Amino acid sequence: MKAARNPPRLEPRRSGNALIIATMLISLCILTLVKARYCSAPYGKSQRLAEDLEASRVIVEKSGEAALIEDEDEELTIGTSEEHAAEKAVLSLNKPICSETSRRSDVCEVEGDVRLQSSSQTIFLPPSLTDREWKTKPYCRKHDPPAMRKVKEWTLKPFPEDGPPPRCTVNHAAPALVFSIAGFTGNLFHDFTDVLVPLFISAYQFRGEVQFVIPEHKSWWVSKFALIFKQLSNYEIIDADNDDRGAIHCFPRVIVGLSFHKELSADPARTPTGYGMAEFKAMLRKAYGLERPRAVPSGDQWDIRRKPRLLIITRKKTRVFLNERGMTDMAMSLGFDVRVAEPDMSTDLSKFARLVNSADVMIGVHGAGLTNMVFLPDGAVLIQVVPFGGLDWLARETFKEPSPAMGINYLDYHIKADESTIGEQYAADDPVIKNPSAVHQRGWNEISRIYLENQNVRPHLGRLRKTLLEALNHLPHGRHGRG
Repeated sequence: MKAARNPPRLEPRRSGNALIIATMLISLCILTLVKARYCSAPYGKSQRLAEDLEASRVIVEKSGEAALIEDEDEELTIGTSEEHAAEKAVLSLNKPICSETSRRSDVCEVEGDVRLQSSSQTIFLPPSLTDREWKTKPYCRKHDPPAMRKVKEWTLKPFPEDGPPPRCTVNHAAPALVFSIAGFTGNLFHDFTDVLVPLFISAYQFRGEVQFVIPEHKSWWVSKFALIFKQLSNYEIIDADNDDRGAIHCFPRVIVGLSFHKELSADPARTPTGYGMAEFKAMLRKAYGLERPRAVPSGDQWDIRRKPRLLIITRKKTRVFLNERGMTDMAMSLGFDVRVAEPDMSTDLSKFARLVNSADVMIGVHGAGLTNMVFLPDGAVLIQVVPFGGLDWLARETFKEPSPAMGINYLDYHIKADESTIGEQYAADDPVIKNPSAVHQRGWNEISRIYLENQNVRPHLGRLRKTLLEALNHLPHGRHGRG
């Protein structure tokens, strides 16, 4: 049996290696000391090296601190952005979609991924904008049930919860403005005060980059005012009633309803960029090619325009001037170039606008025809003949108060009982004659029936002459033939 072999002994070799290494280290140390003594580096280099090493250490430490701060800032920024987005979403949900711009009008406005379906009068909104339905009728007489009866209601509501939002079939870059032309349109006063002036207030800010969507569309009405629409929008009008049933129009912003200020008025303090009736009239002049911004005479001494022109707005059914011929002759004796015209629904608005713009003075009995004052040049005179019956408030609100903002000098002539056919229909002691305020208490229908629908007038020519002379005093023309 072989004896077990002992492992080799390695200790002496290990000790020798350690001695060699120690000797080499001692030699290196001695060489280093000799070099430092006899071969020193140039002045400052060693010091700068130490400073650089220290600076590097500081930079590394500061970089670490900066990185830590940046990480903390990034976390704070992310947190702040998330909180801001959440707050914005809450504010969007809490912000009213619809608001009252006056007792006459409500306006609903939304911005974002907005989808409009004309056939159902529905506007679909992302849930981030609203969590409820809003309903409105986009016509500026919300206080007047008879006017609103034919105006369709529009609904603004969130996308369906149980499926995808309606798919866009038409995409638009411009915002949409939805408004109705039902109500009392067809009467020139209501055409302007209920629709066209509010439309100007709402649309002028977009400088043409707005898409009109019109429910209760009437082709004849749209054609009548087409030149005005072209000044306010660069796009073809969407006829909401005849749009494809499945059409979904997608807009970046939708406004439903028009802003109303006062009758025939746009208040610059309430419009987005401070525009008002001066800009409205300038827009009309551009739309209809009206040549006279101001009521000034021609420079040609032989031109008939050196005479001030009087335009008499006549009527044929009610509130008729019974002595129109005498009025014309008397005005001509004062030096006026007199024209007589009766506007109606079939009147070519472009031609009539040019006729009105050629006038220096316009006179008529209270009624829709006086709305043509919007075409008068600045500095012209409007004379409203106020029918008998305590109708000062009506005359004031409709035509007197809007005049100054249009640059028009306003005068009125109040009909007395002996100048009215009312005096022939009722006894002198009848409340209709003696106490019109008692009739007013019966309501608008009675006021209209008695004092507007059943009254003609015969102004006293002597008294009217004084009013026309006062009108001449407002004009820059000479005293042509005044007596």
